[in-house]
Amino acid sequence: MHHDTSLISAYPALWQSGQWASLPALADATGTHTVSYGDLYKRVGAMAGQLRQAGVQPRQLVALAMERSPESVIAILGIMAAGACPCPLEPRLTPQEILDRLHSVGIDTVLVDEANLHGLGFPQDIQLLMTETLPKAPHYWADNIQPDDPGLLLFTSGSTGRPKGVLLSHKGLLNNAKGVIPFTELTPQDKLLHVMPLYHTNGLNNQIFSPFLAGAQVVLASRFRAEDMPALLDRHHPTIITGVPTMYSRMLAQAFSIESLAALRFARCGSAPITKELHAKIEALLHCQLLVSYGLSEATCTSTMNPPGQRKIGSIGKALPFQHVYLRASDGTSVDQPGIDGEICIEGDSLMLGYLGVTQDGVLDPPPPILRSGDLGRMDEDGYFYITGRLKDVIIRGGENISPSLIEQVISSSAEVHSCCVVGQPDSDLGEVPVAFVVPANPLLQDKTSIQALVSERLSRIYRLEDVFFVDALPENSVGKIDRKALARSLQS
Repeated sequence: MHHDTSLISAYPALWQSGQWASLPALADATGTHTVSYGDLYKRVGAMAGQLRQAGVQPRQLVALAMERSPESVIAILGIMAAGACPCPLEPRLTPQEILDRLHSVGIDTVLVDEANLHGLGFPQDIQLLMTETLPKAPHYWADNIQPDDPGLLLFTSGSTGRPKGVLLSHKGLLNNAKGVIPFTELTPQDKLLHVMPLYHTNGLNNQIFSPFLAGAQVVLASRFRAEDMPALLDRHHPTIITGVPTMYSRMLAQAFSIESLAALRFARCGSAPITKELHAKIEALLHCQLLVSYGLSEATCTSTMNPPGQRKIGSIGKALPFQHVYLRASDGTSVDQPGIDGEICIEGDSLMLGYLGVTQDGVLDPPPPILRSGDLGRMDEDGYFYITGRLKDVIIRGGENISPSLIEQVISSSAEVHSCCVVGQPDSDLGEVPVAFVVPANPLLQDKTSIQALVSERLSRIYRLEDVFFVDALPENSVGKIDRKALARSLQS
């Protein structure tokens, strides 16, 4: 693996080499426009030169408001090659939300395309650089990037309160790729179909940065729509696709030809828990293994993953190379025995530089040397991790700790249930009690009693469901995770 201090420093030698220069690097959804690695090197360097000419400085934070396209990928890499730090903004934010984000982390420069220029109403203290009107400039590629320089700024998807800026280092971005590439056996023969958001850590780290260090091809489709997936797979025959559980769940209603799935080595899934039932259905649909992974933006991206060909359903996999992942008991000691619960903790080079915009504008709030995930988990005798709950999601019923995910696994096993989420409802006697929000498989079949009976039959008395609420859909946040906080709030209103 490469000894460079950063991904962006490693790319030029690889992309220009005779072996790689003519390989396809980046294609659009139609497949009619493909950028080779040689061309990618030229276009990223050209963008970096233009940004430098426009006044962008090393280590400067530069926000990006562009339509999803190969050009936006080149722009992100161009900001990095200029020695600056990109911050891709979520699309469809209101002007006020954008300003709140920019001011909270001290960003004063935004790279925009024409589609995003109008209607944003930026104040004069924000400098707008239009991709279409950047000054002509010589090719540039920073060669003095340090491991602890800022490499990427992402906003956490908080459903309430002020979003936090997670500042990642070049060292962390490289460390993530160094783990993902050998673990997933990524090579120039791979073609990844990209439908995840470009403002999300997985959409960038595992689906742009890592493939480009391995010589693989990335097909950048438009944002995910389940009904588009059969045609995309027919056209491109990808070897790898990645999604979150809700995306795969929506794909179950679609019909895929055997030919379109023939090249798939595996499908990847992360960002939210997945039930064993949904996992099995997805593998049956795609005729390949679904590899569940786990990670946090604060630890760059992926810390554990199921190995290809050796996945265990229900597990989040093994720790990646170059990662230190372990379980911590409530007294602070490490949990060494299999089957014992502890908080999942991460240490090492993948940890963020810190949060921006939490203490005061633009001031870095450094992380502790150990990242405590807030997730409860256990490990088996083979080193595979399993999530057993979430510390803050734990429902405390009369002093007893209840894991919502245990109840959700039981409810999801019912053929009458499409999806579900369990949260705590305030209770004057017991403090809180578990209730379930259920999307029924058949809207005409809403049997609360049978769901409560199923839970009582499979789990001990403390897990008994106080109530079941049938809903048309479960609320989601911007990256497709079920929004538990919104459900909990609805019980208090």
